[in-house]
Amino acid sequence: MKKYLIDANLPRHFSLWSGDEYEHVVEIDDELQDSRIWLYAKEHDLTIVTKDADFSELVLLNDPPPRVIHIRFGNMKMREFHRKISNVWSDVCSLSESYKLVRVYRDRIENIG
Repeated sequence: MKKYLIDANLPRHFSLWSGDEYEHVVEIDDELQDSRIWLYAKEHDLTIVTKDADFSELVLLNDPPPRVIHIRFGNMKMREFHRKISNVWSDVCSLSESYKLVRVYRDRIENIG
């Protein structure tokens, strides 16, 4: 069963996000507007995983679904990105079960709501 919707601004070919729980926006429509992504995630009870601050702001004004995981690493090499997110991903997923917004930084994880 799908649980996470990976936004187009994140790596598609990443083994961590290749299982049955993951759906990628680019597989639906790589030109999908944020509002349509939001509605799709809401209709399918998915958590949006993104680098886009718009979703982070939108979830603060609404009740789940959807929930949002906002990755805020800034610019970094893909290898470092993969290593960092892989190290914290299980904690991030656990937090997203209880909180509507989880922000993931290089040095910390924040949860809201």
